Amino acid sequence: MATRDKSVWILIVFILSGLVIGGLIGQLASKVEGLWWLSYGESFGLSEPLKLNLSIIDLTFSLLLRINIASIIGMAIAIFIYRKV
Repeated sequence: MATRDKSVWILIVFILSGLVIGGLIGQLASKVEGLWWLSYGESFGLSEPLKLNLSIIDLTFSLLLRINIASIIGMAIAIFIYRKV
């Protein structure tokens, strides 16, 4: 695996970490009166799970992404940190 491939995977890990930590901060900030705007966001994906019954295997697939302002800020900070490190 080349060095460039490793840096792409590290960038993906940084971005996902920023999204998760930012989302958590957004949920916590929703209870604070002056920071409610950090929790403003949308949900994208399948709200109802997709079910496939093949008699032998029963598959259920669901994907729901919840993006808020804090997760976008967290992603931007993660990219900034990645570029500095």
